[in-house]
Amino acid sequence: MELHPAQLAALVAIADHGTFEAAARHLHVTPSAVSQRIRALESSVGQVVVRRSTPCEPTEAGRTLLRLARQTQLLHDEVRDALAHGHRDHVDLPVAVNADSLATWFRGVLGEVAGWSDVALRLHVEDQAWSADLLRGGDVLAAVTSDPVAVQGCAVEPLGTLRYVPAATPALLDRWRRGRGLDWAAMPVVVFNEKDELQHEVLRAHGVEAPPRTHRVPTSADFLEAVRLGLGWGAVPEPQLAPELESGRLVPLTARGHVDVRLHWQRWRIDSPVLTRLADVVRAAAAAGLRP
Repeated sequence: MELHPAQLAALVAIADHGTFEAAARHLHVTPSAVSQRIRALESSVGQVVVRRSTPCEPTEAGRTLLRLARQTQLLHDEVRDALAHGHRDHVDLPVAVNADSLATWFRGVLGEVAGWSDVALRLHVEDQAWSADLLRGGDVLAAVTSDPVAVQGCAVEPLGTLRYVPAATPALLDRWRRGRGLDWAAMPVVVFNEKDELQHEVLRAHGVEAPPRTHRVPTSADFLEAVRLGLGWGAVPEPQLAPELESGRLVPLTARGHVDVRLHWQRWRIDSPVLTRLADVVRAAAAAGLRP
């Protein structure tokens, strides 16, 4: 089996852009050239690597090759830049991060990378419990994840804990207060998306299996705003909640109730100066913004 860099680059471009035509524009070649490279790649491995759907998607065999393709592309770009003699291009760096981290402590990473002229950060926003799947599929080279078990071929290290505190407006709290407690089985709740289990974890701790009314608000800033407006209660990241508590706009639902999510950094185990530099920045930002 012989794999050519141009064929692997075509596979990456299709995975990133969704069609043969868009991949061709990205690679500055014709759609026919992209099609020929993919057919040659499929002939070499003896399997279909791209599902010709809308959008196009890698098959299982294609995703296995995609992991190799991204690693090869990163190392190729780093060597190209090292030999550029002052005419440096940039390296594309696909990374997965959960929305709440992106809205809080990970912004320190963005601030540092803003000063790097040789890197184009390409973020995939995914729930921390699912981001490891993007590593397995070859979509990203590194990820913030809650999974402490390293994906095959990756290294993993702990970053710290992001604490979530159940909170609501004082008015909503008063409305659903029952004696000294709260009517957890009746209060409306706000969740981020269908993968968000934080609120359900809080409810189960109070003997409630499912909320009566659930509002879905799938962006971090708008989730906080929905809770602030009284749409329902929600588990809010501690860094976002602190100024809301200080102003009195939100109050915690319980004195001690919280959910701690331990975050980890996973990256492909390849000798890449750019990935190492990014890991150093992520480590520093996590130390500054997360609980130990």
